Amino acid sequence: MMNKIWGVFIIAGILFSIVCGNVDSLNNEIINSPSEILNIFLSMFPLMIVWSGLMNIAKEAGLLDKLSNFMAPLFRIIFPDIPKGHPSLGYIASNLTINMLGIHNASTPFGLKAMKSLNDINPDKKRATRSMITFLVLNTSGVTIIATDIIAVRSLYGSVNPTMILSTTIMATIITTIFALIIDNILYKIWRKR
Repeated sequence: MMNKIWGVFIIAGILFSIVCGNVDSLNNEIINSPSEILNIFLSMFPLMIVWSGLMNIAKEAGLLDKLSNFMAPLFRIIFPDIPKGHPSLGYIASNLTINMLGIHNASTPFGLKAMKSLNDINPDKKRATRSMITFLVLNTSGVTIIATDIIAVRSLYGSVNPTMILSTTIMATIITTIFALIIDNILYKIWRKR
């Protein structure tokens, strides 16, 4: 499905460029985009490697367990279905912590491990549990306090003040996370009544 959507976007862009007489701009973008994409990748990739490595060290050192214990009171409210001390809480804590630091690509492995771990306690493997859905909602809401990846891209493109977005990011995170959890809770209650 996504391939079709992107295909439509590409064809529409090419047609729009031809109709408006901007074929030169289109050619320049086609020629210059790969090198820009490579530069962005090369600036972001080391950051992902460092955070993935740090999180694996934290896991081996038991820091993730301490982090999940620290966040346990909040997790008991947000994820009431997960048993106390379950490994998925550590993975969820890691995923959310890395997301809060704005390195979203590095959080993906921990998100996948959290979902796999949540599926281990799922009685119906063909249907997502409330905790799985809530975790997905939290990730989709974009829990970010320090948008490290965006700051890195802004620095790459010569921003005078790449960290200027921090207050906006924090405000947006608070609003979207609270709103997402409220909607998740309302929809869960509606579904449970059915």
